[in-house]
Amino acid sequence: MNDMQEKPPIVYLKPGEVHVSSRPEIVVTVLGSCLSITMFNRRLKVGGICHVLLPRYSGLDACDGDSKEGFKYVDCSIRQMMALFDRRNVPRNDTEVKCFGGADMFTKKNPGVISIGRQNIEMAEKILLSEGLTLKAKDVGGTGGRKILFYTGTGEVLLKRLSVVNDPDVLWQEIMKND
Repeated sequence: MNDMQEKPPIVYLKPGEVHVSSRPEIVVTVLGSCLSITMFNRRLKVGGICHVLLPRYSGLDACDGDSKEGFKYVDCSIRQMMALFDRRNVPRNDTEVKCFGGADMFTKKNPGVISIGRQNIEMAEKILLSEGLTLKAKDVGGTGGRKILFYTGTGEVLLKRLSVVNDPDVLWQEIMKND
């Protein structure tokens, strides 16, 4: 990017949030066992990203897009992002989908138990398949967190792997480093 161009705004995506935009923006989020799914349509220049915490919504009301609570869950969040893309007339066959996160952050404490990270990954793959979407790229699993930057204008994702750190203060210092 040359000095004459305006830098895109930066959006910080927190857990349980989704961001869809047709403007060039940089969306930053940090993931452990959480998962982010990005969607991008190159022709229409529409990009979206979610930051989900858990695999399945179990509330009494349907996760139909009226409740922001649904963005915390893989199953609801993907469907609600697709609804946002549908409202913008973004064709699914033109949508690039990528998936990041789902680390096994706590498996040492519960051996033999399928981690939340693994459950998030499996649910995302299941829902994407049922929605007729194919993953173009993914960086999932492992034991360390990730910091990602998603550019809504191009669909590009920059990823930084975070060290496996048991001390939350040390991890926070690593996350906040200016790279």
